[in-house]
Amino acid sequence: MNVFSRGLLALASLLLVGVFFVPLWKITLQAPQYPEGLGMLIWVNNITGEKPHDLYNINLLNHYIGMARIEPDKVPELKVMPFIFGFLILLGLLGAFIGKRWVLKLWTSLFVVFGVIGIADFWWWEYRYGHNLNPNAPIRIPGLAYQPPLIGCKTLLNMHACSWPDVGTYIALASLILGILALAIGRLVSYGAVET
Repeated sequence: MNVFSRGLLALASLLLVGVFFVPLWKITLQAPQYPEGLGMLIWVNNITGEKPHDLYNINLLNHYIGMARIEPDKVPELKVMPFIFGFLILLGLLGAFIGKRWVLKLWTSLFVVFGVIGIADFWWWEYRYGHNLNPNAPIRIPGLAYQPPLIGCKTLLNMHACSWPDVGTYIALASLILGILALAIGRLVSYGAVET
């Protein structure tokens, strides 16, 4: 691996540290009873309300329509994600240090695989919450599910739900792009298309 590719891989790995300090995803709800809106932030290791009582109020709404409570301590992905990101950071720094191209390929491949699995798992998490409803809920509408959108906005009864990537996802995406760029530059150098 050439020096420039090694530098990009090191930068990509260090950039990933940022995901531990900002939310990865944001889900918002607008409803007549909450005109100021409710927000839920998904972090690498936690789920919080955007405002102090938002998660409590979201769980209150969920109770009335039969959705399960959102309890961060019971979400296994929140225990696993910090280790995945930590592993990618260490593997990337190791690859930049030893300069082996196969480590860069492995890092990029694992990043893509973890990303695809993460998005699919998030969709499945939303599906379970929106479809596995308590049959004894105070509000029941046969055939209606409350799954929020994976990306974008959707109207659920009198609520308008939106789901968008937050800063942490953009940091992770920038990191992956740097890794892919490092691979591309390494390939160009090996073919003699550019000089280092």
